[in-house]
Amino acid sequence: MASLAQSPQHSLKAFRGSFLDFIDDPFHSSVSESVRYISDGLLILEDGKIKELGAYDVLKDKYAAMPITSYVGRLIMPGFIDTHIHFPQTEIIAAYGEQLLEWLNQYIFPTEGKFSDKAYAQKVASIFLDELLKNGTTTALVFTAVFPVSTDAFFEEASRRNLRMIAGKVMMDRNAPDFLVDTAETSYQDSKALIQKWHKNGRLLYAVTPRFAITSTNEQLRLAGKLLDEFPDVYLHTHISENLNEVAWVKELFPESSGYLDAYDQAGLVRSRSVFAHGIHLTDQELKRLSEAESAIAFCPTSNLFLGSGLFKIEQAKSAEHPVKVGLGTDVGGGTSFSLLQTASEAYKVAQLRQQKLSPFQALFLATLGGARALSLGDTIGNFDPGKEADFVVLDLRSTPLMAFRNPETIATSIDELAEQTFTLMMLGDDRAIEATYIMGEPAYEREAKAQSLST
Repeated sequence: MASLAQSPQHSLKAFRGSFLDFIDDPFHSSVSESVRYISDGLLILEDGKIKELGAYDVLKDKYAAMPITSYVGRLIMPGFIDTHIHFPQTEIIAAYGEQLLEWLNQYIFPTEGKFSDKAYAQKVASIFLDELLKNGTTTALVFTAVFPVSTDAFFEEASRRNLRMIAGKVMMDRNAPDFLVDTAETSYQDSKALIQKWHKNGRLLYAVTPRFAITSTNEQLRLAGKLLDEFPDVYLHTHISENLNEVAWVKELFPESSGYLDAYDQAGLVRSRSVFAHGIHLTDQELKRLSEAESAIAFCPTSNLFLGSGLFKIEQAKSAEHPVKVGLGTDVGGGTSFSLLQTASEAYKVAQLRQQKLSPFQALFLATLGGARALSLGDTIGNFDPGKEADFVVLDLRSTPLMAFRNPETIATSIDELAEQTFTLMMLGDDRAIEATYIMGEPAYEREAKAQSLST
């Protein structure tokens, strides 16, 4: 795994390959209006940002003197965006046999207790970030642990790799083991200090992070809202309506609220930069409120299936009447894979179980521009528009014997062929399909030997 310098090289770079990104939402517009595909394209970067993307034949003379990194025969996409994941749960991925509340008590809380040790947190953060890059994920919205040192460790490792990451210290002042709880006031003070230290430090951003309503008192949620007032460009990241027993418990703990979302709303936490993980059991009225507030939902299908939580109603969340911003989340360690390709595969199956369809373009939109918009970063990352940060992934559609048998040797020349090939990628692909991951135009992960450098 390559380490990156603090800043990219100040120079032009060129990459040749097949390029797929999204310029609009395929849930609400046609494929021709939302999908941009260039079967033989040239991507030009300047100072780690997108300068130009176009057909190779059109741009090759303009940049004739430049060396080109060639990925001919490969599909290049914007880096994948994970809208909900827990870095302290890396070591507890694939823990057997429980649903949400029992799983937290049996596996998660004891594991997260280890993260009071900064050296240990740093070790896990390094493994975690390397795993993300290996899977083509370049941005994530991340839970750390209740201990501020766990957040410092995460941000230090992310900064060393020059990553666009969002994270925050967990706030949790009840219904958890004594060794994991803070208080409303200490969570406020610790979070404020971390915001001042890390928010907009390089490419890093901060998320105020109450775990979920069950583990926060009204006062802690109120102080989380106060942080959002004091720092209006930070995020709110929490869970909502994941499990039916959880929903029932929230009703008992917040009798003055009309529902789960209202418990957050009364504390001032439902905003345009708020991301709520799961949302499986949200009511129509709650989805309408999220739409009005321009809040986002992180759809976490591998976790929802693994923990038996339920089937997310994506067609309701993405309805034309009250659309909610939606991104994909791996939710490791409830989720069973760091791969957003595998996550998209499970999202398709969840839709199928609900007698719905999820096209490959819709799923890949959620993993790229849809995720960027869910994180209020649509102007910064998510596609190859000029001026955006050059985080991207190189995909090998024939990376395994089965995928090579299933996909033709030639890259798609039409949108219909592309739909077929990307669906196969989504269903059969995993970290082996990631040939390379680039951060601000610099290689952060390479599966094999470096791409061939050619002169035009």
